Amino acid sequence: MSTVSQLQVETALKDYIVPYLDKDLVSAGAVKAIEIDGDRVRIDVELGFPARGYEQELREALVSRVGAIAGVAEVTVDIGSRILTHSVQQGIKPLANVKNMIAVASGKGGVGKSTTTVNLALALAADGARVGILDADIYGPSQPRMLGITARPESKDGKSMEPLEAYGVQAMSIGFLIDEETPMIWRGPMVTQALEQLLNDTNWRDLDYLFIDLPPGTGDIQLTLSQKVPLSGAVIVTTPQDIALLDARKGLKMFEKVNVPVLGVVENMSIHVCSQCGHAEPIFGEGGGASMAEQYAVDFLGGLPLDIRIREQADGGRPTVVAEPDSKIAQIYREIGRRIAGKLSLKAKDYSSKFPNIVIQNT
Repeated sequence: MSTVSQLQVETALKDYIVPYLDKDLVSAGAVKAIEIDGDRVRIDVELGFPARGYEQELREALVSRVGAIAGVAEVTVDIGSRILTHSVQQGIKPLANVKNMIAVASGKGGVGKSTTTVNLALALAADGARVGILDADIYGPSQPRMLGITARPESKDGKSMEPLEAYGVQAMSIGFLIDEETPMIWRGPMVTQALEQLLNDTNWRDLDYLFIDLPPGTGDIQLTLSQKVPLSGAVIVTTPQDIALLDARKGLKMFEKVNVPVLGVVENMSIHVCSQCGHAEPIFGEGGGASMAEQYAVDFLGGLPLDIRIREQADGGRPTVVAEPDSKIAQIYREIGRRIAGKLSLKAKDYSSKFPNIVIQNT
C-alpha cells in the first residue's frame, strides 16, 4: 500500500510557479490527473499554451519537487497542450478556423511594432502553435518584406484567397496584392472595408493564433477593427521614451473602452548594446514600459534591446527568431510569446462552438 497521498503531490506541484502563468499548475487547472502506484507517481499536465521549448524545463522542475516527497521512487510527467478559443467582444462571433486573434498595437509609429509582431508569431510557431499574421497596415504594409514573401495569393473559387506562408506562418497583406512602391491613396471607409475583406475572405487554415499587425495610432481604422474584429486580446508595443509611452497609453485605453483585454506591454529598444565594445546604454530611457504596465495593472511582458541584427534580419526577410533561433534575442521573443499565450490561456473561454444548433420546424 502506498504511503504517498495525492494531497502531498498537489502540495509539491503548487510549490512551482509557471513563469508564463504567474501561478502554479494546480491553481491554473492544468493538472488533469495524478496517479499513484506504490512508490511511483504519474502526473498528466495539459497546458493551455504552446510550450515545445519549455516542456523539458517544466518536466525537470516537477520531477524534482515530487521526487523529493518521502516514499516516492519514480516520477513520470506527461505534458501536452490544448489551445482553446477564448471569449471576444460581446456581440461578435469568433472567425471560423481561427481560435484566437491578438491585436498588436502602438499609439506611435516607429517603435518596432511590425518587427515585434512577426518575431512573436514565429516564436509561437516554433513552440508548436499554428499561427498567422494579418498585416492591417494598408498604407505601409511591412510583413511581405519581413517574411520574404514576393508571391501573390491564389484564389481557388474567385471569391476568397489562400494565405501565403513563410517559416510555417500563414500571412495576408495588401502588400501581396500591389507593388511595393505603389502608394495606397484611400480614405478611411475604403481602408476599413479592405481590411475586413482581407480578414474574412482569407481561407485561414486552422489557426491557434492570428496576430493582427495594426497601423499606429487610435483613429478610425483602429477603432473600427476593435469594434468589428473578434479579438481575444491585445498587446501594446512601446519604447521607453516619454513621447512613445504617452501614445501607447492611448492605445491601451482604446482597447479597454471596447472591452478587449490587454494581455500586456512589450518594451522595444529598451537598451542599446554597442556591437563594437559591448557598452550598454538606455538611449530612449529606461523602465517606461514596466511603469506603464504597473500604472494600468497589466502585465509587463518583457523588454527587447536596440540591436542592429533585429533590423537587418527583418529587412532581409529572415526575422531573428528564424535567422538566429538560438540567440539571446530569439529567446527573449520566445519568452514573450509564451507569456502572451499563457496569459491568454487564463482568460474566459468561448464554448459556443461546442453547443449544438437547435432547429425548430413546423410539422
